[in-house]
Amino acid sequence: MKSHTNSGVDAERLADFVLFTQRSCILNLSSKLNKDKVSFPQFFLLAYLSSEEYLTMSDIAQKMGHSTAAATGLVDRLQDLQFVERVHAMDDRRKIMVRITKDGAELVAKMRNEIAISLSDVMSEMDEEEADTINHAKSAINRRV
Repeated sequence: MKSHTNSGVDAERLADFVLFTQRSCILNLSSKLNKDKVSFPQFFLLAYLSSEEYLTMSDIAQKMGHSTAAATGLVDRLQDLQFVERVHAMDDRRKIMVRITKDGAELVAKMRNEIAISLSDVMSEMDEEEADTINHAKSAINRRV
C-alpha cells in the first residue's frame, strides 16, 4: 500500500502528465477542429452524442453546463455543419431529440484516434517510474468507475 507522501508525489506527476498531454492534444485538436469549423464546446457535445443514441436539449444543457438557449445555439451550429440532426421523440412529437450523424461520428472517431496517437507518443517516452505513476492512477480511476 502506498503512503500518502508517495500518493502526493504520484498526484503531482500525474498532474504534470495531464497538463503536458492536454496542451499537446489541444494544440493538435485545435488545428484539426478549425479545419472543420468546430469549436471545443461543439466537439465535446459531439463526443457526448457519440456515446448516446440521442440527447434531449435539457440533457445537453446539463452535460455542457449551459443554459438551454446556449445548448440550442451549439446544436444549431452543429446541425448547419451536418454533424447532428434533430428528430421528434416517438412518444411525444413536441419533444426534440438530438443525435449525431455519420459525419459527426466520423469526426469524433478521427479526433479520438489523433488523441490516442498523441498519448501513445508521450507514453512511449516515459521512464519506468512515470509509467508506474500512470498505471497506479489508471487502476484507482477504474476502481472508482
